[in-house]
Amino acid sequence: MSDKVVLAFSGGLDTSYCVLALKEQGFEVHTAFVDTGGIVPDQKAWIAARARDLGAAEHHELDAAQPLWDQFVVPLLWSGARMLEQYPMLCSDRYVIVQQCLALADALGTRHFAHGCTGMGNDQLRFDQSVRSLGDYDIHAPIRDLQRETSNVRAHELELMNKAGIDVPASNSRYSINENLLGITLSGQEIDEFGVPGDDTRVLCRPRAEWPSAALALTIGFEHGRAVSLDGDPLPGPEILKRLNERLGVYGIGRHVYTGDVSIGLKGRIVFECPGVDGLMIAQRALREAVNTRLQNQFQLAVAQRWAELVYTGFFFEPHKADLEAYLESANRYVTGVVRLASDGGSAEAVSVGSRYLLRDPEAVYAQSADWTPEEAQGFVKLIGQSSTLAARVRK
Repeated sequence: MSDKVVLAFSGGLDTSYCVLALKEQGFEVHTAFVDTGGIVPDQKAWIAARARDLGAAEHHELDAAQPLWDQFVVPLLWSGARMLEQYPMLCSDRYVIVQQCLALADALGTRHFAHGCTGMGNDQLRFDQSVRSLGDYDIHAPIRDLQRETSNVRAHELELMNKAGIDVPASNSRYSINENLLGITLSGQEIDEFGVPGDDTRVLCRPRAEWPSAALALTIGFEHGRAVSLDGDPLPGPEILKRLNERLGVYGIGRHVYTGDVSIGLKGRIVFECPGVDGLMIAQRALREAVNTRLQNQFQLAVAQRWAELVYTGFFFEPHKADLEAYLESANRYVTGVVRLASDGGSAEAVSVGSRYLLRDPEAVYAQSADWTPEEAQGFVKLIGQSSTLAARVRK
């Protein structure tokens, strides 16, 4: 054991306060910024400088965009899962952050890990349960501990930061912001109060007045359910998502306001923007439903709902989730082809699908031609509806 502690550090108000609080407790604080995408070099430099200004013993920058893609985005696309059919779990970078931070703790020879979660929502469950699933570590949560002392945590944090001479960006004083490869999430102020989100909550998605006049068209290539190319150019997954965030975001695609039932506490309301995730999910679903059977597509819905529940509520490293992903990988083995997305702004549509595995019979085109006789169709209709027909007769 040592007095070193690894703090998952974003540079925001909460984790900045954590550095000061942990130092007061006698820890040698090692801040770890886990880069899960969505951050430009200038921002990373600012985060590193913030850690030094706060008195961190050492600041560590860890790259996790590819692990986030491999461990979360790929099965997300396989499943088509959205919590309550709306939220694509943009919070899932937490799980990769925990992995990376614990690996750093091991390298530093310490079992102390700290995070900036409050005691009011799901993030504490995501962090704490992941730590417990991955090993034997001591968990420190200074913000959660602070709630024992005050009911107005944010005001207390701001006061302490001011006393320490640390400037707080205006956006951080109004909103809690999480930005990564997947998109951006904002909460706080009028969002929490179920009011109209302010104009300053727009980051990736532009308002209607700023949409380009020309229509958008692009193609996404998939192999075994994984996105592998954009407009014919083979690219790593994180780069595809980054480019889609830029290209779709200027058309206002991917902006949502979501109210969810949290595992700990009351309902939570957020604004989130995920242009790239929306585009990928629309395209992948169009291809998947075109190449898979009716029974596969029906069962997909049940698996997606269960997978979303596990990921959203903190059970990312639960064995049951791995079981579901084994099925999803199998169910996506023929999801290979190219999808064309189009948009005039606000939303995107999969306007064409191409694949050698399309379940399409030239002799039987929907609403045009069939390779069965009218008599066969009539007999099928009679048999499949027999139970309902009998119920209508005997219940008169």
